[in-house]
Amino acid sequence: MTLSKNRFLSLDVFRGLDIALMIIVNSPGSWSTTYAPLLHAEWHGFTLTDLVFPTFLFVVGNAMSFSLKKYEAAGNGAFFKKILKRTAIIFLLGFLMYWFPFFENGGLKPLSDTRIFGVLQRIALCYFFASVLLHYLSKKQVIWFAVLSLIAYNLILVLFGDLTLEGNAVLKLDKWLIGESHMYHGEGIAFDPEGLLSTLPAISNVIAGYLAGLFIQKKGQDFEAVAKLMLAGFALILIALSWDLFFPINKKLWTSSFVLLTSGIDLIAIAALVYLLDMKKTTGWTYFFEVFGRNPLFIYLLSELIVITLFEVRIGDTSAYGWIAHHIFMDNAGDYLGSFLFALWIMLTCWVVGYFMDKRKIYVKV
Repeated sequence: MTLSKNRFLSLDVFRGLDIALMIIVNSPGSWSTTYAPLLHAEWHGFTLTDLVFPTFLFVVGNAMSFSLKKYEAAGNGAFFKKILKRTAIIFLLGFLMYWFPFFENGGLKPLSDTRIFGVLQRIALCYFFASVLLHYLSKKQVIWFAVLSLIAYNLILVLFGDLTLEGNAVLKLDKWLIGESHMYHGEGIAFDPEGLLSTLPAISNVIAGYLAGLFIQKKGQDFEAVAKLMLAGFALILIALSWDLFFPINKKLWTSSFVLLTSGIDLIAIAALVYLLDMKKTTGWTYFFEVFGRNPLFIYLLSELIVITLFEVRIGDTSAYGWIAHHIFMDNAGDYLGSFLFALWIMLTCWVVGYFMDKRKIYVKV
């Protein structure tokens, strides 16, 4: 019983660390005065922030290594009912978040201008396809799928476009499939970093997390298991850096080299947590992150709704978001530190809500 609890502790802490960082990087006081590691790479390249989203997919896969057995034991019908329900709910929540606050100028906001793909939508699609693959294929076949899909994605981007913001195949497919009005415009043009085509390689991040979870369950929590996870992580990083020489690491295109780099880092991180939490029992620092890890979807949505609401509320000629960031944080602590402290304030506000939910045993699951 204790072993199972520890495994879930490692998962909760890993997931909680990622959610905490996700909130911080998504809510700076000002994007123009944000510390460099808390910004995405402009195009090719890699920063700490670029690790956040693929790590969440990795943790989704890690959790699936525990949950899929239960779903599969219930039979095909129950299995598909469960994963279809979860996929639909997560996708819809992501869509509604982009549509929120739903009303403008006295009427409903037009759906014609609402973004379709996004963070939660990618999580939903990757969860669905990974679940189906893992249900029907053997572990070896799933590994081959991951390898071949990453190679295929490399070829698709090269054959049907280039690796620039304006000419890549991800943008071309989304423009043809859903149109520019349903795409993200934060890059200065219509381009969605969570586009449909780039979801293909992202499935491999979920698969990597799943295989890591299975390995830990099978091999146990000892020095050999930790060493093998570490070695696998370093091997993936080495391959990624080699692939980067001709297929650059790029989060916004979710290139194959990016998948291998982030999966490698995540393997090393989960190995370190197994060592610290399950072997050394150094758990005195973990509860803060457990709070995030026990209600990750709810807390992520809460953070996004707080940010959107603060942007919608006006104080004078600016938003409440900008007024609070500048007048309370940045005017007193400086532009860069104040911007960071504002993000910490958003994160800690969400933590307090999660803390009271945890104390009352309220866990929101889909």
